[in-house]
Amino acid sequence: MLHRRQSVSPMRAAAVLAALSLLAACTQPEGRYAYDATATQSIPPAFAAPGGIPGKNDWSGESGASGHPQMAADAIRQAAAHFPQCLERLWPEAARRGISRATYDAHTRGLTPDLKIMDLMDAQPEFTKTFWEYLDLLVSEDRVQRGREVLQEHRAAFDAMERSYGVDRHVIAAIWGIESKFSTRMGDRSVVRSTATLACVGRRQDYFRNEFFAVLDLLQRGDVTAEEAKGSWAGAFGPTQFMPTVYRTYAVDFDGDGRRDVVASVRDLVASTANYFHRHGWQKGETWGYEVEVPKDFNFLLADRSRLMTIREWERLGIRRAGGKAFPRSHERVWLMVPAGAQGPGFLMLNNFRVIMRYNPSEAYALAIGHLADRLRGGGAFVQAWPRHERALSREERLEMQQHLNRRGYALGDPDGNFGPKTRAAIRDFQAAAGLVPDGFASQATLARLRGS
Repeated sequence: MLHRRQSVSPMRAAAVLAALSLLAACTQPEGRYAYDATATQSIPPAFAAPGGIPGKNDWSGESGASGHPQMAADAIRQAAAHFPQCLERLWPEAARRGISRATYDAHTRGLTPDLKIMDLMDAQPEFTKTFWEYLDLLVSEDRVQRGREVLQEHRAAFDAMERSYGVDRHVIAAIWGIESKFSTRMGDRSVVRSTATLACVGRRQDYFRNEFFAVLDLLQRGDVTAEEAKGSWAGAFGPTQFMPTVYRTYAVDFDGDGRRDVVASVRDLVASTANYFHRHGWQKGETWGYEVEVPKDFNFLLADRSRLMTIREWERLGIRRAGGKAFPRSHERVWLMVPAGAQGPGFLMLNNFRVIMRYNPSEAYALAIGHLADRLRGGGAFVQAWPRHERALSREERLEMQQHLNRRGYALGDPDGNFGPKTRAAIRDFQAAAGLVPDGFASQATLARLRGS
C-alpha cells in the first residue's frame, strides 16, 4: 500500500519500474481489491458490444460479479457515456481542494475511462483462494531468498528506519516483497485514469473521488510525475503500493533530497511505509502473533477478534504454542484466529497483526505478511498442516451462503460474496445452532447444511 528513492545503485533503476501488486491497498470493511499484475494499459471503447469478442484489455461487457447495481452492464455503459460530464462535475470540488485549473485540465483533457477495471474490480484472490493457496502463492522460497538479499543490500536504510520508527524491518521488507516482488513487477496503468474511471463508474465512486483528487494534488506538488504515477487498476503505485491518499498523508522525505519519493527512493519508501505502521500503533519489539495448537474439543465460539485474553488465560483453555515452543510473554493480550477452522492451525494474534490489517484489511494478506517476515528473519514454515482436501467456495457459492444466512435472520447486509468478520460470526452461530463445530469455516459441509435446513 505505501513507498520510495535512493540516489545510487542498481536498486534505484529497478525501483523506478514501480511494481504492480498482487493486492490492492484500498480499504474496505470486508476485504480489499486485488491488482491485475499482467494487464497493460489500453484505451478500451466506452461500450463493449454485447456478444462481441473483446480484446485482451477491453471490458468484457458483462455485469460485475458483486451484483451491485452500479456494476450492472447497462449502468457501466451509461456512466461511461457520461464520463466527460462527470469529470466536469468534479472540477469544483477539485478547486476547493486547491487543485489549479491548469493542473486539472492537463491531466483530464481528452481522458477516457478504462472500463477493463470493471472486470478486475470484483476479482479478488483473497476471496477465491483458500488461506493455504494464498500463502503458497505469496510466501514462496524465491521471495524469501530475494527478501534476504534486499535486507542485506539496503541494510543501512533499514537500520535508519528502525532507529527512527521502531518498526520491524522484516515486516517492512515483507510488505515490499508481497506488494511488488521487490520491484520486479510494474503496474503500467495511469493512476489518474484509473482513479478518474472509478470516481465516475462502478460501485465505490465516493471512495475513489478522494483518491482522484489526491493524485492530482501529488502531481501539482511535484511529489511524483505523471510517468511515475503508474500502477494498479485501483490506483495504488510504487513498490509498496501506496494509494494516493496514503502517499499524501504518510510519505516522508527520508533521504533529505527535498522530495517525498516512494516510487524510486529506497530510503523514502522504507521510511514512509514504516511511518504508516508507526502512526497506526505498531508496538516496538513485539511480534504479530504465534502459531498455536487448538484442542479438538475447544469452544470455537471464542475464536473472535473481540475476544481478547492473556496468553496465560488461553493456555488454561488448552491452547499451546505449535512445535512445543514456549510463549515469550504470557501476559500479552491476544485473540484467536482459526482460518481453516477446526481442521487447520490456529493463531494467537497481537496488536501488531491489527496494524498490518490497517494496511490491508484481509486476514489472509496480514497472515502472509507476518509469515513472510518470520521467514525473512530465519524462521521456518508453519508446523501444522492445512486441510488441503477442502476447496474454496466459488463466488456464486459464497453469495448463496450469505443469502441463506440473511434469510435466517443474520444481519450481513447485501450479499457480495466477500467474507469478513460479520459473515464468519454468522457462520459460527449457524453452525452452533445446527450442531456443527462452530469454527466459522465456510466449508462445503456447512453450505450443504444451510441448503437443507
